[in-house]
Amino acid sequence: MTFEGAAAPYAGGDPYADYRAPDPDAVPFTRLTDLADRRLGGSVIAANDEFFAEREGLLRPERPRFDPAAYGPKGKVMDGWETRRRRGPGPDRPHPDPDDHDWALIRLGAPGVVRGVVVDTAHFRGNHPHEVSVEGAALRPDEPPGETTAWIPLVPRTVVGGHAANAFPVTVPRRVTHLRLRQYPDGGVARLRAHGEVVADPGWLAALGTFDLVALEHGGVAEDASDRFYSPPEHSIMPGRSRSMEEGWETRRRRDHGHDWVRYRLAGHGVVRAVEIDTGCYLGNAPGWAALSVSAGGDWHEVLPRTPLRPDTVHRLVLDPAAPPATHARLDVHPDGGIARLRLHGSLTERGAAGLAARYREL
Repeated sequence: MTFEGAAAPYAGGDPYADYRAPDPDAVPFTRLTDLADRRLGGSVIAANDEFFAEREGLLRPERPRFDPAAYGPKGKVMDGWETRRRRGPGPDRPHPDPDDHDWALIRLGAPGVVRGVVVDTAHFRGNHPHEVSVEGAALRPDEPPGETTAWIPLVPRTVVGGHAANAFPVTVPRRVTHLRLRQYPDGGVARLRAHGEVVADPGWLAALGTFDLVALEHGGVAEDASDRFYSPPEHSIMPGRSRSMEEGWETRRRRDHGHDWVRYRLAGHGVVRAVEIDTGCYLGNAPGWAALSVSAGGDWHEVLPRTPLRPDTVHRLVLDPAAPPATHARLDVHPDGGIARLRLHGSLTERGAAGLAARYREL
């Protein structure tokens, strides 16, 4: 599924004038976590060629940029990964073999099941690949990809458009830790996104004992929210502290008598014992109050009553030890505003640990 306009040569003006990103309503998998996100620890660990643009550009979280006046010693400066032009063996065969290709290896920041891939060729118009394919592999933490790696096809070799967000649903229900992107025969890709569901190692979580039950890297999910106007709720459960307002979750200003909220799915059935609500970088637009409720699939139980919040502050709150176990949590902010991070520290129940272990074995 390609979202593109006419891939005409750039002639000035708005470089995004003829470009369309995937619509989450039309491509719902793009609302899932990007397992390759650099902020989760994703990395491009190798590439066979990066002559014009370095491989690390594939996973930059920001939108690709384009400066028509930017040239360097090797040619046009592009935001992404770009290889040199392949050639055939001689003047009688100037074109490369049909199977010649360039490749890049990606280690996912959060291993899991990939539900969809976006190969974004933004600003690559006459220099994008003709075709791409994507494969996955499940490797141990101490095992690098090698010649004996068993690669699983996720996206078959497919024609892609230039200056376009090429979106591919994936139907392979396997947990993977690495990806291999191949482009035929050569060219440039601005960004690679691998949207899916985190499947954390249950042995690692068991060793931690108490951990953040809602963190993205542990399998937490922001399932729904009242408002996504300025930024998505997934930002609130990213690793680390936010460095600016755009790295948190912020709603528009309410002009009614309601309030905003996010519903999260926890990493597993567990008990939340302490809460951190971070309003970092939100100075004049932090919520006035927040409350937290939990549920195990039925009624909601308030475990943190409506509590005043201060701007640009980490609020650390210990819950009642009698708080019930849960699979979901809901953060209510009154009336609106921005939350940089939410941390729900706790531990899995026996039921939760068994459920995660069973899913890990199945995948």
